[in-house]
Amino acid sequence: MSSAGILFRSPVERGRRIESEFASAVLAGLRHQPKELPCKYFYDEEGSRLFDLICELPEYYPTRTETKLLRDKAGEFAQAIGGDVELIEFGAGSLMKAGIVLKALRNPRAYVPIDISGDYLRGMAQKFAKEFPRLPVHPVVADFTKTLKLPQSGARRVGFFPGSTIGNFTRPEAAAFLRRAAVLLKGGGLLIGVDLVKDPAILHAAYNDAAGVTEAFNKNILVRINRELDADFDTDLFAHYAFYNPAQQRIEMHLMSLEAQRANVAGETFAFREGETIHTENSHKYTADGFRALAEEAGFTPKAVWTDPDRLFSLHWLEA
Repeated sequence: MSSAGILFRSPVERGRRIESEFASAVLAGLRHQPKELPCKYFYDEEGSRLFDLICELPEYYPTRTETKLLRDKAGEFAQAIGGDVELIEFGAGSLMKAGIVLKALRNPRAYVPIDISGDYLRGMAQKFAKEFPRLPVHPVVADFTKTLKLPQSGARRVGFFPGSTIGNFTRPEAAAFLRRAAVLLKGGGLLIGVDLVKDPAILHAAYNDAAGVTEAFNKNILVRINRELDADFDTDLFAHYAFYNPAQQRIEMHLMSLEAQRANVAGETFAFREGETIHTENSHKYTADGFRALAEEAGFTPKAVWTDPDRLFSLHWLEA
C-alpha cells in the first residue's frame, strides 16, 4: 500500500469494459504464473474509501509519520529546494501533503499534479483553486510510470513523490522511474518519501490490521473485477495474506484461494488450486543508504535525508 494510494485511481469507463486497459491488465495477470493483479487498480471509489480508512488505523504508521516529517522539516526542505520552482507531483496524492510543500516553498510558480484519472484531477484542481487562488495549476492526465511530456513553464522543476509509492515498484522498475525523473527534473530535483526497513512485527501489523480494513481493501479488487468485467469471484473463498519477505525486503500482499475453484472473467475461465494465490501488491522497504545509492545510480545527486526519531520513514531530497 501507498499512503498516496489515491494516486492509483483508474480512468476505466464501464461502457468499454472488455476493451479497457483494466480488462487487458486483469486478464494478462490471471493468465500469468504465478497469478497477479496490478496494484494500481485497487483504487476505485470503494478502494479509495477503504485506503483512507487504512491511513487512520493505529497500526498503519506511514501516512502520519510522513505527514509529521513534512510539517516538522518544512523549513529545511524548502531551503534545500529553493524558490521560484514548479512543483510536479507524480500521482495526485492528498491535498494535505502537496499543500504542506507548497506552503513551505518560496514563491512557487506552478503546481502540476499527474494522475491517470481525469475525474480525480479535475477535483484536485478545484480544491487547489480554493486553497491557492493565485497558484497556476496544470493537471496532466498521464501514467507517470511512462515517459512524460509536460507543459513548459520555464521554471525550475521539482518533483514530489510522497507515500513511499516507490516501494510498489520492483527494484528495476524503481530504477527506471528514477532515471526518467532525473531527466525530466534536470536542473531541479525530487522530494520523495521512502519507507524504511524495520522490525517485521511493525510491518506485519501495518498490513494485517485488527479491524480487517486491509483485508477488505485487498478483496475489493475482486469486487471491482466482478462489477466491471462481468466476473463471478466469490470473495468469501479468498483470504487476505500479507507477509514480510526479508530476502526481498518487501511486504507481499496476496489473495489466497481457500479451496479448488474456478472463476469466470470477461468470458475466460480461470482455475485456482487450494492454497494458490493472486499476488496483488509489493511494498519494498529500503535502508536510507540503500535508497541513496539507487538514486545516485539513476542519475540523481543525493543530498539531505530526514527520518523520524524511530527511523520508520524517510524523506529524501535528490538533486537532478
